[in-house]
Amino acid sequence: MNIAYWILAIPLALFYLYAGTLKVIRSRDRLRPMMAWVDRTPLPALRALGTVEVLGAAGLVLPPSTGIALPLALASAVGLVLLQAGAIAVHLTGVDRRIALNLGLVTTAAVTAWLATGL
Repeated sequence: MNIAYWILAIPLALFYLYAGTLKVIRSRDRLRPMMAWVDRTPLPALRALGTVEVLGAAGLVLPPSTGIALPLALASAVGLVLLQAGAIAVHLTGVDRRIALNLGLVTTAAVTAWLATGL
């Protein structure tokens, strides 16, 4: 199960590290082509979401790789599931109703959470 965890956790962490960093450092105008919902979100909330994504990515990788505070990996994966559940709600209530990526991410995070219980 450890190998399966890493097969899912590493790409998931890389995705959230990338997406979160963009939300933290880019302007709303530079995010708009990729994320149509940014105009409906206050800038501090957008920055907070990016920070949560970066911390979630770190939580998926650092505890299992160091062997310290392993339950944080499970907490991070569950947090990312909740984050994507919220993202699906935001997409469905807005103009942009494309949720295929969100469904893939929520599924991957849920399986990662399940695998993290065996760490």
